[in-house]
Amino acid sequence: MKRRNFITLLGAALTWPVTARAQQTVPVVGFVFSGTASSAAAPFVMAFKLGLEEVGYIEGQNVAVEYHFPGGNNERLPTLMAELIQRHVAAIVGDTSPAIAAKTATSTIPIVFLTGADPVSLGLVTSFNHPGGNATGVSFVNSRLDAKRLELLHELLPRATVIASLLDPAYPTSASQLKDLHDAAGALGLQIHVLQVSNESQIDQAFATFANLRPDALVVSASGFLGARRNQIIELAARNSLPAMYFDRQFPTAGGLASYGADVPDAIRQAGVYTGRILKGQRPAEMPVLQPTKFDLVINLKTAKALGLTIPDKLLAIADEVIE
Repeated sequence: MKRRNFITLLGAALTWPVTARAQQTVPVVGFVFSGTASSAAAPFVMAFKLGLEEVGYIEGQNVAVEYHFPGGNNERLPTLMAELIQRHVAAIVGDTSPAIAAKTATSTIPIVFLTGADPVSLGLVTSFNHPGGNATGVSFVNSRLDAKRLELLHELLPRATVIASLLDPAYPTSASQLKDLHDAAGALGLQIHVLQVSNESQIDQAFATFANLRPDALVVSASGFLGARRNQIIELAARNSLPAMYFDRQFPTAGGLASYGADVPDAIRQAGVYTGRILKGQRPAEMPVLQPTKFDLVINLKTAKALGLTIPDKLLAIADEVIE
């Protein structure tokens, strides 16, 4: 989807809630995703719509969706949630940080979350099987996969000994991510340098530091902010000829080397289904948290060639998608 068409799509979508509220017949859903309103977000929007359609809700006909993309700027979330509550939306859908902000702001409006963390430890639900409150959703444990990403990176570059890492300290599970990285590096006999970044300039500074550390490769931990800065990170990694393993397939799709993580668009589709079921009257407290079991390895061969890398046959054989 072209960027101009996607922005037009979002603009049209944002006009629906006004009409819906005036007619007081169409439920309004607040969709808050930590990325940015660009063509990269189009698969997420389309996946959510597909999920809604599976249970009979078609945007623009019998449901309206307000799309918000704060671009990893968590400071905007409390104000945004207050606005959605004031508009009396029927449900709020969001990834980790927006979901936490929504849970803090309301105990009555239904919340459908998508998180790579443990929703129990985040306080979103009481348990996976019996959420017990106004929130439920999909937990794809993406943030606990750093050890596996580091292992795959080691298989891809067996001679690499020094690994750099980007980690967002504002992400709710950053402490466990940091521990997982150090534990995995120790088990693999690797030296790891974790640089914590929470804004655009810190990412630039991190890569300037990498130039001095001269790491063999990079692993990027999951967070909404780092996902929103996808293009910046890919460009800097390419400029520094640094092979990188990411947490989301959108990175290799956009020119990064490789990723390992859950199928996020499918998780968002499932969130759309749950949202539709809530609009039909089902209570989040009685809807078990969904847990995808499939995780995808995606490799960009064009990027590998540009870096002068030969991907081992073993990895090519197990890859779920190879971009040529």
